[in-house]
Amino acid sequence: MDLSTTYLGLSLPHPLMAGASPLVDDLDAVRELEDAGSAAIVMHSLFEEQIEREYVGTMRDLELHANANPEGLSYLPEPSEFKLGPSAYLEQIHRIKEAVSVPVIASLNGTTATGWLDGARLMEQAGADALELNVYEIATDPLQTAEVLEQRIVDMVRAVKTRVKIPVAIKLSPFFSSLPNFAQKLQAAGADGLVLFNRILMPDFDLEQLELVPKLLLSKSTELPLRLNALAILHGQFKGSLACSGGVHDSSDAVKAVFAGASCVQVVSTLLQHGPSYLQTLREGMEEWLEQHEYESLRQGLGSMSLAKVPNPHAFHRASYMRVLQGWRPESA
Repeated sequence: MDLSTTYLGLSLPHPLMAGASPLVDDLDAVRELEDAGSAAIVMHSLFEEQIEREYVGTMRDLELHANANPEGLSYLPEPSEFKLGPSAYLEQIHRIKEAVSVPVIASLNGTTATGWLDGARLMEQAGADALELNVYEIATDPLQTAEVLEQRIVDMVRAVKTRVKIPVAIKLSPFFSSLPNFAQKLQAAGADGLVLFNRILMPDFDLEQLELVPKLLLSKSTELPLRLNALAILHGQFKGSLACSGGVHDSSDAVKAVFAGASCVQVVSTLLQHGPSYLQTLREGMEEWLEQHEYESLRQGLGSMSLAKVPNPHAFHRASYMRVLQGWRPESA
């Protein structure tokens, strides 16, 4: 069965790859991912704040920080809490490139178009085949309009594209009111792909200590429909590559993502639960499903369930919404 696909201009044997996760910190785990058939390796993000902190530290060491405010970053995790600092991150890209033959996608996480984006150029020089720009921001200022927030991201994408020649994908949250319009702006700024979606990791509340408690919950298949909906809307409208991230836990989930319009399927939670070898199980399950349904290649199904195939997408969504509400029935005891 031909599962080949193209993502960010990279020719891949199939769409399944390990998404950004702690697995990439261990070279043995990276080799296991390649052995299991990961089409590419996506590194976890290097944060804007990490780079800024290292810069502040350097300035302090050189006694050139008269106007710097190191306390301004005191609310952030300590450097020791990050597995890889900026310099080590670049070295890890080089090590992974030497350890495996599959493409390596580096990742930057930030919110502003400032000098830290030079890190993108350094990642390219370290050997990264592509870059994933992870946009993780929660709007909290009532004076900040959606237009301003979107423009800041667009400016950031444009700034990155001036620094690198490798493809750049943007990993978004699901909270944009007009995703198709925003996708067009990102495309005009030079984005080569979109990754849908970033998981917004909300803290829990400790009522006894009255503190926020960071909590990471692995994804579930119930999170996939949000991705499917966005992929189905954007397929055929956004000219670059689309990737699904979040909610893919079995082979049918992966097939759904491709049929919605994803040319790449990133998996993390299920690999943390079952181990890197589960990638092979997912791939074999996709092949089996396609063969049973008489497909000759995965490309035949790419985007086949997207809204581009529907004459009136708005009416389609309205009809589906009404049917869901009217069709609910209590479960029998």
